[in-house]
Amino acid sequence: MLEKIKLERFTAFEKLEIGFSLGINIFVGENGTGKTHILKALYSACDISKTQQGLAEKLNRVYLPSKNQIGRLVKRSPVSSKGFVEVWRKTLEGEKIRIRLNLSSHTKTPEKATESGTPKQWREHPVESVYIPVKDMMANAPGFRSLYSLRNIHFEEVYADIIDRAFLGTLKGPIDASRKQLLAILQKSMDGKVITKNEEFFLKNKQGELEFTLLAEGLRKLALLWVLIQNGTLTNGSILFWDEPETNLNPKLMETVVEILIELQRMGVQIFLTTHDYVILKEFDLQTKAEDKIRYHSLYRDQEIGEIKVTSTDNYLNISPNAIDDTFGLLVEREIKQSMEGGQNDT
Repeated sequence: MLEKIKLERFTAFEKLEIGFSLGINIFVGENGTGKTHILKALYSACDISKTQQGLAEKLNRVYLPSKNQIGRLVKRSPVSSKGFVEVWRKTLEGEKIRIRLNLSSHTKTPEKATESGTPKQWREHPVESVYIPVKDMMANAPGFRSLYSLRNIHFEEVYADIIDRAFLGTLKGPIDASRKQLLAILQKSMDGKVITKNEEFFLKNKQGELEFTLLAEGLRKLALLWVLIQNGTLTNGSILFWDEPETNLNPKLMETVVEILIELQRMGVQIFLTTHDYVILKEFDLQTKAEDKIRYHSLYRDQEIGEIKVTSTDNYLNISPNAIDDTFGLLVEREIKQSMEGGQNDT
């Protein structure tokens, strides 16, 4: 499981260190505070433990800097600058290992960036991970994998990766009771289960088979969760990264999504997600129990120095600053003010 990340002069960050919960980690903050950048860095480090790629190469494919010049991931400065990203995790045997990528603003190719830490041990202890991006790719799956492998198309590799995870075959042996329960919850919410034919996804129920191009995007999110649980991608010891799960999802379905995520955490899945949504935050607050492992990370820009900082807490009420809660409160105040002004005009 991932323990912490350290960033120095990397993308939007001057210097940042974040320690993680072994359960659920929720990143909040205004636009431009680097929430997605953190998820992408963590996912890249996890993915290479299985693919055996270089970390620099994976970061290049995930971030897509202009002309593939990885040095552009160094925080912009009028003078030459150096930076690094470093990720720590604990193996199943309890050994602490880390991988660090050092690069400068003049580093043009991934081969020129250098890895340090314990990169050999990092790859000797692979971890299953999956990144769910904001944009849905399930409806675009037919032909995309072959196109991506044969042509240089401008897509962040997380989109190709999620399709690959969705097409994985099921694990051998019977499905355990915990996964069966989660699949049943999702099937009830989306009224069916997912099948594939010739690289196309369909939602199958009593009415027939509905292709994903005709399925609401919010339901596709539930369907993707169903697939990842059903094929064993999300199981004990795996790591899920999910960028803004609330996108295109009706607030009524948030309860189901949060219920599934909490249960996955109880099964031993470590979870990292970003959100701008009050409902999803409140659902976590209402549904988690004392024994659940959850940590909120609030990213913000320090007004004095202009750099991104972070505060972390295990208590929803202690999130500070909380741009989501503050904005919701301002809306309530505006509504009250408007209704009072309307009442005065009526008299």
